Amino acid sequence: MPEQLSFSDLRDLFAKANEEKSGGRLAGIAAGSERERIAAKRKLADLVLDEIVRQPLIDPDDDDASKLILESFDREAFMPIKSSTIGEFRAFLLDDATGEAELKGIQRAIIPEIAAAVTKIMSNKDLVLAAAKIRNVSGIFHPIRMPVQSNHAISETHTPHRIGEVCRLSFQAKSSGAGLSAWEISPATRPKCSGRL
Repeated sequence: MPEQLSFSDLRDLFAKANEEKSGGRLAGIAAGSERERIAAKRKLADLVLDEIVRQPLIDPDDDDASKLILESFDREAFMPIKSSTIGEFRAFLLDDATGEAELKGIQRAIIPEIAAAVTKIMSNKDLVLAAAKIRNVSGIFHPIRMPVQSNHAISETHTPHRIGEVCRLSFQAKSSGAGLSAWEISPATRPKCSGRL
């Protein structure tokens, strides 16, 4: 007879749906097997968004941050999606018809627990595709930080034998959706280092 997997509450479900992490194992909250993790992800995908909002993982009466999040929660923007499941919400995020305007319209209706739940059932590629739909420009460092761009700073800490590591990181960024790489070579960088680039 197949093993029946059950989860005591939303906290337990969220914890078991996580990818394997040493912290989860040490805390004793991680899934005991890959089978249990997949079962948790499947159950999470069927969970309705409104159920997550109605059952906060952290009691707002005990936590000021949770209380502030619920106070700033946009219930009107939440209405069109409240009956969606986490799986349906994932499909909405990845749908080609869903653009920046639609996502910005519901951003105040997505509490951290909903964001956490949907990311638990998304692949890295899904996350990149969904994130690429919203343009967030930060002017703190340099205006080059724009969509589909990646930036790499080569400094004196990147000795010639570590250039391969920098190239590996650049390749990793490009394979995650960055379409343009900008390399900054610090004036303090050793000449040998620049020569190898």
